[in-house]
Amino acid sequence: MIYRPPFEAQSYLLEVTKGCSHNQCSFCTMYRDEPFRMLPIDQIEEELKDAATYMPFVTRVFLENGDAFCLNADRLAQIAELVHRYLPNTRTIAMYASVKNIQGKSDEDLKRLHALGIDELNIGVESGLDEALTHMNKGYTAREAVYELNRLGQAGIRYGANIIFGMAGEGNCREHAEATAGLLNETKPYLIFTGTLHADPGCPLYNELKTGAFRECSFGEYLDEEEELLKLLDLEECYYFGLHPSNVVQMHGHLNQDKEEMLQEVRRRREELTPYLNMHPVRRGEGAIVGGK
Repeated sequence: MIYRPPFEAQSYLLEVTKGCSHNQCSFCTMYRDEPFRMLPIDQIEEELKDAATYMPFVTRVFLENGDAFCLNADRLAQIAELVHRYLPNTRTIAMYASVKNIQGKSDEDLKRLHALGIDELNIGVESGLDEALTHMNKGYTAREAVYELNRLGQAGIRYGANIIFGMAGEGNCREHAEATAGLLNETKPYLIFTGTLHADPGCPLYNELKTGAFRECSFGEYLDEEEELLKLLDLEECYYFGLHPSNVVQMHGHLNQDKEEMLQEVRRRREELTPYLNMHPVRRGEGAIVGGK
């Protein structure tokens, strides 16, 4: 299965790994049955040769699968050089990444990769609250995330942050919003991609939700958390992408330019859902909300 962010719809997808190098997040089943491995470099080159014949004018490449940035700097540089050889119009080579992927690369590694066009990494930051990061088994602390994400920025590599509302559970929405906004303001992503917490069978969080060991936020709490996050965010030239089907509010805009308009949208949604604010979402595929209970 190939996964990509929705805003990479026009990118050329180049598979360089299988699975996820971490594959232990408590809420995720994307690669549970897919052992991690690197694809052979000759296989990657053959795909690029084919791409050169039918997509010669590609300007953006997205490396797949899982967290392709887990590859070491030499391997990523080799792949980037092949991309430029066969798709010479390429300006940006993006991919999924994690905070842990950055830790294994020196400052010089990061600068070298940026010089080769690697930029705009999509990173599952999820939260700025240590308790939530630990519970969801992300493998790093908020302070470690800030340090590594700022190293990216110092090397010139921009990043988009995936954020999950409700990751701290019922009753903790304000604390979660405050901690997450603080992390984002300090690390300055060029894009924020939001969703709400959901889990499918096969991951630890699904079992916790079923047994009540972890209590999901209500509609009202999700709205409170998003409103608080938006109030606290102070970012210029950052795109806020809140169109994931799991979201209680479907909206997008530019920070800080459209902040007040987005806050008004959250408040309008709260009014619409007044009878249901204490209910919890009923979900389908990708966490899409189809009702309340």
